Amino acid sequence: MADISAPGPYGAKLSACPACDAVPLASRVAESAIKSDLVLSLPTAHCATCIADVERALRAQPGVNSARVNLTLRRVMIDAPGRRAEEFIPILQGIGYEAHELDLSALSSSAAGRQGRDLLMRIGVAGFAMMNIMILSVAVWSGASGPTRDMFHWISALIALPTVAFAGQPFFASAWASLRAGRLGMDVPISLALILATAISVTETLQSGHHAYFDAAVMLCFFLLVGRYLDFRSRAVARSAAEELTALEVSRAVLLTDGAESIVNVADLRPGDLIRIRPGARVAADGEIVAGMSEIDRSFLTGESLPVRAGPGDDLSAGDVNLTGPLDLRVRAAGRDSSLSRLATLVASAEASRGRYASLAERAARVYSPAVHLLALASLLGWILTTGDWRVALNIAAAVLIITCPCALGLAVPAVITAASGRLFSHGMLIKDGTALERLAEVDTVVFDKTGTLSMGLPELVSASYLPLSLHPTLLAIAQGSEHPLCRAIAAALKGEGVVPAQLDRVTEIPGHGVEAEWDGRLVRLGRPDWVGLPAAAADGPVSVLAVEGHDPVTLHFADTLRPGAADCVAALRGQGLRVIMLSGDAEAAVARTASALGIDEFHATVTPQQKEAEVASLAAAGARVLMVGDGLNDTAALVRAHVSISPASALDAARVASDIVLMGYDLAPIAEAMALAKTARRRIKQNFAISVGYNVVAVPFAMLGLVTPLLAALAMSFSSVSVTLNALRLR
Repeated sequence: MADISAPGPYGAKLSACPACDAVPLASRVAESAIKSDLVLSLPTAHCATCIADVERALRAQPGVNSARVNLTLRRVMIDAPGRRAEEFIPILQGIGYEAHELDLSALSSSAAGRQGRDLLMRIGVAGFAMMNIMILSVAVWSGASGPTRDMFHWISALIALPTVAFAGQPFFASAWASLRAGRLGMDVPISLALILATAISVTETLQSGHHAYFDAAVMLCFFLLVGRYLDFRSRAVARSAAEELTALEVSRAVLLTDGAESIVNVADLRPGDLIRIRPGARVAADGEIVAGMSEIDRSFLTGESLPVRAGPGDDLSAGDVNLTGPLDLRVRAAGRDSSLSRLATLVASAEASRGRYASLAERAARVYSPAVHLLALASLLGWILTTGDWRVALNIAAAVLIITCPCALGLAVPAVITAASGRLFSHGMLIKDGTALERLAEVDTVVFDKTGTLSMGLPELVSASYLPLSLHPTLLAIAQGSEHPLCRAIAAALKGEGVVPAQLDRVTEIPGHGVEAEWDGRLVRLGRPDWVGLPAAAADGPVSVLAVEGHDPVTLHFADTLRPGAADCVAALRGQGLRVIMLSGDAEAAVARTASALGIDEFHATVTPQQKEAEVASLAAAGARVLMVGDGLNDTAALVRAHVSISPASALDAARVASDIVLMGYDLAPIAEAMALAKTARRRIKQNFAISVGYNVVAVPFAMLGLVTPLLAALAMSFSSVSVTLNALRLR
């Protein structure tokens, strides 16, 4: 079936479930406990209805013991001894869900989830201890003296010491790592403040002193942990995109040896081996077709939405998808040498390049940390020289460290990012990286992919009105005989009109050509123009031809619909003075047509994944700050190379993971809104830095003059933190 437009790689089969858009993409569910090596990616699964549909269809299959969907990771794990994962792909496609095999062993662990739970546990311990110590301190503040005061101090010590030791571990570990590396990170003054406040309090307690500052130490630890957790949540650390690409590589292949089939690991394939690619399966290695005829979906690697006819002598790449007929492939390169593996290496390189970006908080910390230590040291030495009293000097040095503790500075960015993320989430955008909004505010160039991003990647039947009504049932019946993208589009359009399929006999799909059947003794064909007897001619979009014996052949035209809000988004971005470019693997005519409809002047067609990444890198080298918006495997390297990146929720797992921001709905309009919000958020971050610096300018002299105790310093530090948080909440 020629010129049949494949749907966008990740939006081809969208389940009609109203709850899809209401389920947060960031919700966390437990990993499946099923022990199985059969794992399929479900890029279009969105909600509880999707879970039920997929699990019901799989459990109905022979040999399937259980099937569990992980909605967060968009995967289903299948317990089916003796079965192959690729056998279930057509079943899921038949009920409207795109599926791809994953190698679970190549995926990273859930370390990020454990880190979040660990921080929450420490926050809880510190908060509970802080409240109890504050209750005990009230008695001391109320005038308790002598043995009573000492008793309350000792009880406070018994609570505070293990609390600081346990809850402060993230800061102590980070500070020790910084010192071993020969640098002063923000956690060094934090750790010193915690240790000094605790040590001075223990000393005061041992000497029956009037003041102990266990409450200050634990309060300080609590607020710092809250800031650390906000930072963790705002970043929503994702797995490496390179690991996701590795997981998408086919892990097993069907090896042909003297005509006999055997399942082998792709890593064991060697150049010259003969493998079989079944319909619906992903190509396991680069090679040349030696037998068979089919149509190949190359959209994962090239972005080209039209399936390519392939036969003996044609080359295939790892990652291509065989659509219609079985193929025998002579292996040229497999495993680490395949094109898909080389793309994964390219992505890993781009990730390392972007990882050099330093946030505003990190840049401020480079100056802040040494200054804090110098001020504390100056206070210590000055008071020793002035009074000769080490006890007084240590108290004042501790107060300086606490009052200058970078809690407000640590909250300056995550508090804003958290507030902005909440606002964007309500508009259908999920911020994954803590520095994404900062980088988004710097963007001056926006690069869009076409298929699946600016367009839906869904072929739609333009109209069937020119087809005699008597042939509508026949057309529906023969279209239902194939899972080809255009056949699905025909079936969807006619079913929507209430057409009832006719009864056909001997329905047969001819790989690379189309579908044929008999209807009332007459031959019916749906497929390539040259296959049904018409000359192949250039058309404005993908076409298919219905030929019924006794009737004139009818050419069916299809079009790819623009994504909702695409035109408004492009217009708004250009209105903000941004340069807009479109890069696509599609043919020149299709790309030019979309660019004209959207008002995009700069566009490039037939672009490979490597060329996309190179174009983004070239723009960056010329001084541009690039926002890349894409959804496909072919966009992944460009997404991580860009200054900041966005992908739709319907994108492939690897593209979503590579992106800094995920667009959860179908409308592109929120992208322009996010640009404006990013600039506002950047202003708030700078204001928070100003609040933090202004607070220190006022408070530090009082502490250095000995007018502030460590407890008052902790209260002042808390006030500055609250001020920063309230300023951030103005974004809502």
